[in-house]
Amino acid sequence: MAAAGAPRVFITGASSGIGAALATRYASDGAILGLFGRRGDAMHALAASLPSPSDCHVYAGDVCDHVALAAAAQAFISRAGGIDIVIASAGISHGTLTEVPEDLPVFEAIFATNVTATVATFAPFIAAMREQGTGTLVGIASVAGVRGMPGGGGYSASKAAVVTYCESLRLEMRRHGIRVVTIAPGYIDTPMTQQNAYPMPFLMAPERFAARAVRTIAAGARYRVIPWQMGLVARLLRLLPNALYDLAFARAPRKARKHA
Repeated sequence: MAAAGAPRVFITGASSGIGAALATRYASDGAILGLFGRRGDAMHALAASLPSPSDCHVYAGDVCDHVALAAAAQAFISRAGGIDIVIASAGISHGTLTEVPEDLPVFEAIFATNVTATVATFAPFIAAMREQGTGTLVGIASVAGVRGMPGGGGYSASKAAVVTYCESLRLEMRRHGIRVVTIAPGYIDTPMTQQNAYPMPFLMAPERFAARAVRTIAAGARYRVIPWQMGLVARLLRLLPNALYDLAFARAPRKARKHA
């Protein structure tokens, strides 16, 4: 049973990877959890492994199903008596090429999951947060959104969109007492990155990432790259002139395409 004042945290993409790691970390802190993801069996197994399974509420569904997502949000608010933190962690990644016709639906799926679903995740919680006068919305971006990567236009653009969207939302929510935190992971050892057939510098275990992310969220940081080493890389990439960037990265390793 959660202690009085325990944080109430709703996480999408909780079936595996970053979402599952964040759920585990928050559970260790005594949080009341709402987990939303496509694989209900995996989330139920995760809930059973946590210190207080009765404080973990599982909602199986796809974040692109906005009706199901909103219903889960309202059910969790009702059950938990409010909401403190919402983390839009669901995401997909595939290599994409603009000139290949069958990649257009992949572009659309990436944006639907990584961008539009982030909006749909936050939207049903804002009224409750405004009524409370407090709350935190957390968008999971990526260092891949700092500069466009060859063969990864869909993913890079989607994560750049998450950063800019969360920045807009942060300004909108400020007067309501609602914080917006953007976290840009580097390479985290999850099923998504395990598909990458190229070196991944500063690869981080999901448990270590989750511990740092939870501290970042608690501190109310506006934007943070994790790990910090990738933060330095991101700053350098932003400063690199376009001509030098093009020379350096035109032949960079590419993500695998879904239909390759």
